[in-house]
Amino acid sequence: MSNPPPLPAEVQSTQTHTDRFLDELSAALARLDPEGLLRRLKLVSSAGPVVTTEDGQVLLNFTSNSYLGLNEHPAMKAAAVSAVNELGTGAGASLLVSGRLPIHARAERIFAEFKHAQAALLLPSGYTANLAALTALAGPGDLICLDKLCHASLIDAARASGAEVRTYPHLKTDKLERLLQKHESSTACGLADLTTNEDQTRAPRRFIVTDSVFSMDGDTADLPALCGLAEQYNAVMVVDEAHATGLLGETGAGLCEAQGVTGRIHVTISTASKALGSLGGIITADQPIIDTIVNLARPLIYTTAIPPAQAAVMEQSVKLIQEEPQLRHRVRELTIRLREGLKSQCWQLVPQGKYITPIVPLIVGEAKDAVALAEHLYTHSILAAPIRPPTVAPGSARVRLSLRADMTEAHVDRVLDATSRFNR
Repeated sequence: MSNPPPLPAEVQSTQTHTDRFLDELSAALARLDPEGLLRRLKLVSSAGPVVTTEDGQVLLNFTSNSYLGLNEHPAMKAAAVSAVNELGTGAGASLLVSGRLPIHARAERIFAEFKHAQAALLLPSGYTANLAALTALAGPGDLICLDKLCHASLIDAARASGAEVRTYPHLKTDKLERLLQKHESSTACGLADLTTNEDQTRAPRRFIVTDSVFSMDGDTADLPALCGLAEQYNAVMVVDEAHATGLLGETGAGLCEAQGVTGRIHVTISTASKALGSLGGIITADQPIIDTIVNLARPLIYTTAIPPAQAAVMEQSVKLIQEEPQLRHRVRELTIRLREGLKSQCWQLVPQGKYITPIVPLIVGEAKDAVALAEHLYTHSILAAPIRPPTVAPGSARVRLSLRADMTEAHVDRVLDATSRFNR
C-alpha cells in the first residue's frame, strides 16, 4: 500500500504552528501541578447537600453557595417548570430589543421592594451585573477605590471602566481616605487629567466599591464607616451583596439592611446564584442610575435577557426568604456549631463578629497544603474545595467550607471528625 501524499507546505506550516502552541500550553499546565495550582473540572450528580462523583463516591457537599438550599426547594422547581411551560426556554433577544417580558418586569419590581430600592435590573450573572454597573457609571478621569479582597468580578469591572483603580487594605479605611482626599484635591485644583474623560459635561467621580460579605473569608465590611467617607468626599457607594442577600438583615435583604445603611448606598449588586438558589445578577438603585446602565452598559445591551424561568425562580426565592426566615436561622446555627467545633480543635478561624455567615475557611498557607487537606476530607466522604492563588493571596491558600440550611448536625459533626484527624 502506497504512502499518502505529503501535505501541502502551507498546511504543514499551520500544523507546526498549532503543535507548538499546544505544546506551550501543555508545558505551562504541567508546571502548575507540582505547586498544587492545577485545576480540573469536577462532575457530580446533583447540586444538593449530598452528591455522587463520577467514580461513585457519595460525599457531603461543603462547596455549595446555595446557603438556604433553595435550589432544591419544591416551590422553586415548580416556578421554573411553570414558566417554561408558559413562556418557553429562552427570552430570544436582549432586554432592549424584545427580550424583556412581563415576568422580568415583575421580578425586578419585587426585588427592588425586597432591597428597599427604587428600581432593579436583571442580568445573566453577578459577574455581568458588576461589569455593567461600573463600566456604565465610571470612566477615564474617575477614581475607583476597592477593598483589597473584593471579588474578581469587581476588580475586572473597575479595570474595564477605564477609571483609575486603587485598592486599600482589607477593612482598613486610612489609606482609602487618603486616596479620596488626594483625588478630591487634584480635581479641585484642576490637576486631574480630564482630557481622557469622554463626558466633558461632568466632574470626575469617586467610587468606593466593596463586597458586603467577602467570599473567601466570610467576614463583613463596615458599611457605616464607608458610607461616612463616601459622604465626606462626595463618592458613589457601590456594594456587592452576593454573599449577604437572603442571609443577613431583618428581612434577609443583606448587610446593608442589617447595618442600617440601605438609604446611603447608591448601587447594590446581588446575585441569584448564592442564597437565592438559581442564577442571575440584580442591580438595585435609584431610577436614573438604572436608566444610565440600560443606556450605556455593553454587558446588558449586547446580551440576551435571562430565560423566563430564571426570572420566575428569582421572584419565588424572594417570597421564600420572606416566608421562611427559619432557613437563614438554621444555616446560622449550623455555622456556629462548625466554628465552635473547629475552635476546640485549635483551628485558626477568620473572626466574623456580630454577623455570622456560612463561609468557614480553613487557612493552611501553601497551595499544596490546601490540596492535601481537601484530599483528606475527600477520603472522609466530604467534598470541600481547595482555594489557591490567584483566587487568594500567596501564602493564604485554604479549604473553604460552606454550609446549607438543608444540612444536619450529623453532617457538621462528620466534618469535625475528619478535621480532627488531619495531621497539621
